[in-house]
Amino acid sequence: MTPSTTPGPGTATASLERTTLRVEGMTCASCQVHVEHALRDVPGVSQASVNLMTHSAEVTWDPHTATIDQLLQSVFEAGYEATPREDNAPSATEDRGEEKTLRALAVFTLVAGAIVMVVQMGLSPHLHGASIFGLHIALLIVTLAGMIFGGSAIYAAAWRAALHRGTNMNTLVALGTGAAFLSSVVATFAPGFFLRHGMSADVYYDAVLLIIGFLLAGRWLDARAKHQTLNALHELMKLQPETAHVLRNGEETEIPAAQVVSGDIVIVRPGERIPVDGQIIRGRSTLDESIITGESHPVVRTEGDPVIGGSLNYDGALRFRATAVGEHSVLAQMLRLMEQAQSSKAPMQQIADRVSGIFVPAVLSIALLCFLIWAFAAHDAGKALAIAIAVLVIACPCAMGLAVPAAQTVAVGRGAKLGVLFKGGESVERLARIDTLLLDKTGTITEGKPTVTALIPAPGITEDHLLTIAAAVEQPSEHPLARGILAAAKARGITPSPVAEFQAIPGTGIRARLNREWAEVRTAAADPNSQSTRVEVLHNKTSVGVIELRDTLRPGAKQAVTRLHALGLKLEMVTGDAQATAEAIAKEAGIESVVAQCLPENKLEVVRQRQNSGRNVGMVGDGINDAAALAQANAGLAMGTGTDLAREAGDVILLGGQPGQIADAILLSRATLRVMKQNLLWAFLYNLLGIPLAAGALYPAFHILLNPAVAAAAMALSSVSVLGNSLRLQRFRP
Repeated sequence: MTPSTTPGPGTATASLERTTLRVEGMTCASCQVHVEHALRDVPGVSQASVNLMTHSAEVTWDPHTATIDQLLQSVFEAGYEATPREDNAPSATEDRGEEKTLRALAVFTLVAGAIVMVVQMGLSPHLHGASIFGLHIALLIVTLAGMIFGGSAIYAAAWRAALHRGTNMNTLVALGTGAAFLSSVVATFAPGFFLRHGMSADVYYDAVLLIIGFLLAGRWLDARAKHQTLNALHELMKLQPETAHVLRNGEETEIPAAQVVSGDIVIVRPGERIPVDGQIIRGRSTLDESIITGESHPVVRTEGDPVIGGSLNYDGALRFRATAVGEHSVLAQMLRLMEQAQSSKAPMQQIADRVSGIFVPAVLSIALLCFLIWAFAAHDAGKALAIAIAVLVIACPCAMGLAVPAAQTVAVGRGAKLGVLFKGGESVERLARIDTLLLDKTGTITEGKPTVTALIPAPGITEDHLLTIAAAVEQPSEHPLARGILAAAKARGITPSPVAEFQAIPGTGIRARLNREWAEVRTAAADPNSQSTRVEVLHNKTSVGVIELRDTLRPGAKQAVTRLHALGLKLEMVTGDAQATAEAIAKEAGIESVVAQCLPENKLEVVRQRQNSGRNVGMVGDGINDAAALAQANAGLAMGTGTDLAREAGDVILLGGQPGQIADAILLSRATLRVMKQNLLWAFLYNLLGIPLAAGALYPAFHILLNPAVAAAAMALSSVSVLGNSLRLQRFRP
């Protein structure tokens, strides 16, 4: 197998590649920042985004300047381990394995810590001399075993970071538990050292084990919660059937689904899943596409209709021709986009990153200062050490690193189940902030299936001849008007002639060579007395007539507009259609503002005008002529039923192509933004309040926090709280 490497953005001089790495050893936001900086420092790397939630790094790099080995080496030198990812999503088996290991280590260390604490508190006051020494030796052995089995990964990560002059959360825990252990060892073998200086020879073996135990318990709960957030990806991966039945040499053969090639004839029986994308050539059935499109109702598919790999076939036998396989299928694209979305960063994450970059060194300084102040002010080095350890442990920035990616990951997974595909964390955040929404008409508000209502041939031209020329030119086009014209030609028994040199002219029309002469179908002047869309047909630069087509409002469009108004959005319809046609549809849908007769550059200009007036603009569209506006908008929403170019330009893809999904996407993004803010606020407040309390600022009222073990429990609770708050998004209902 080859690493997960896909072509990235290109330039005239270099072709960039995008690679996903699996990074081991990251435990906090500081780790994330260190790995990012290490990757970005590699010559040839143009972008690196590290996700603490998925333990992955998305790297865009120039293969002419850098190599995979250099990327891996840079991560290693930063104190972590990286390997190329060979699949589209995190492995469920790996996640479960990590979860089980952490659970076993946490239970072992916590049980050992509890036993040590009970024994230490129960027996120490009643033992003296050799007896107390023997007890402490036994506790030391148990503690050392717990540190080796439970904390070895922590100490190894801290050591690697130190070798590379870095610090992270492991540094804080290693220093805290290491100081407590060494102090306890001295108190065990040389108690007189403390007694000569007027201090009690206390041991902290229980605190060492409980700190490690609570940390491991927190990581176990983190891993369990992360597994739940990534379930959407795993469920999508399971949708792809392992085998497919295809016709080879006239015989039905069962082969691995990965071996199906474009053009194969695939056979699917009732109750089976569609193995690859294709187009039905025989049969009629009802399909469940809900897991992919978010549409809850089964849909009827018949000859000529497309089918999506992963859909469940209910009641009919189908034969279809494979059209998109492997990485080009809808399911593969969804997996790839979801993976990229979870690896990308929301702008809000930059706040946490900036803070985390200086956080650990600042905490080390605060802990040292606390030790010195308490040692000299209270004349009690034992208490000073306990306070310094508590500060180190309670300040671990786990919650800060998970605050944004946790919410983002859950939202991306929940969105996929609703048929809403976010392309990244930035897409989620930008969509949540829009206040103006521009809506294309055809294919967005309307069915996008115009039907021919009138044929107006030029003098001397018959209706059939007019329709024959128009259908011939429209054959290669994906535009809804083209499908309407072709349907009308088919109804009249007209077989379009082949054409050459087909050219799409966005916003104007199309043209092609028919019998070596140019034929063209273009937008015609509007009839003020008609609400239909009019196109003019020309052959050899001579008009042969006009065709009128009428589109109908999509089911649910009116209700969707009502919901969007309720969200406080300013709505405008922006369309290339004539004013009368656009106004009629807008009035029926409940949209008050209309901008009609817009060429693609005009749509782009409308978006820019609204942005220049201080509005955060969202754009919804599905066609080639919407692509520029979708890309320019603060948030572009592409209908999943539209063209590839529109889907590429959008920030969010509405897989079901239903108007109601627009409001669903906005509501989910707003809910996610709220959770992100709540998580960040909690993470900042936790450290803002926890560090002073652990430092003894309100002593003796909060003296319990001076116990390092209690501080460890509070630290673990903080990250689990952030994950729990994020998981609420799994229950989001629009």
